[in-house]
Amino acid sequence: MSTASAMHHARVEQALSGGQAVRSALVASWARSASLHGLDPSRRRDPYRLTDAELRVAKEKSDPVIAHAAPHLDQLFQVVNGLGGCVVLADTDGVALDRRGHQAMDRDFEESGLWTGTNWSEASAGTNAIGTCLAEGRAVTIHRDQHFLARNIGLSCSSAPVYDAEGRLAAVFDVSTARPEMAEAVATLIAQTVQEAARKTEADMFHAAFPRARIVMMPGLERGQGALLAVDADDLVIGATRSARLQMKVQGGAKFDPRPLADLLDVASHENMEAAARAVLARAMARANGNVSAAARSLGVSRATLHRKLGRQ
Repeated sequence: MSTASAMHHARVEQALSGGQAVRSALVASWARSASLHGLDPSRRRDPYRLTDAELRVAKEKSDPVIAHAAPHLDQLFQVVNGLGGCVVLADTDGVALDRRGHQAMDRDFEESGLWTGTNWSEASAGTNAIGTCLAEGRAVTIHRDQHFLARNIGLSCSSAPVYDAEGRLAAVFDVSTARPEMAEAVATLIAQTVQEAARKTEADMFHAAFPRARIVMMPGLERGQGALLAVDADDLVIGATRSARLQMKVQGGAKFDPRPLADLLDVASHENMEAAARAVLARAMARANGNVSAAARSLGVSRATLHRKLGRQ
């Protein structure tokens, strides 16, 4: 065991024996790695990698996510390429399905396991950004010796989860770099950029899932949190992203019961048939730019009938 590995092993053991897991999310992950998954922090064997056939099957299962994520992986790589970063998209098993990296550094990335087919779940690789992000369902940054396995302490990694249109965990975006001089401000910027790429992918998947719906942003939240609602022609909300579901206390993956948009926006009024009729007339006149004849044709009534109805408002 090298000196660095021995020191890291001792640090992990001290944290675990000192009961720090109840106070630290990082040490809680170390505890899962040791107790739940039976891993040794000084283990040096290579990370588990799927066969080509297994990787093809994994990719086929995640084809829609890969397709929507691809342009955002490209954009993310453009941002971190100059920092020596590698961009990875992993599935919910922690397997790297797609990646972007500088060709000159490919050999180093492959030896580090930052390559398609490598399993980065906590069960396989201990505490790391991808695996811990999956285990906790939140954005995670694991910097160098925060990794559980000593073989990974040269890496700095930031990951963010991607949730599908039903609010279920679908994938993880990750940026990793082996540069030791990474400043904290730069690492924070990378983490924010990774989260933004994940939210953009979620939005693309949500739009694709509800192609005929009107997409509305839920009020009261920051724009970057991606709380989107899908609204049908009857002004009923028929879908919601995970952020929106959390606000409504609807579990991810649970059946979403349609509900009036006005109720969710807290602008509901005392609805009745007369008010609904007025709203229909108002929309028709607006679409026709005030032209009564055109509005009447769009409603399938005569001009005289529409004039009469408008006179009752």
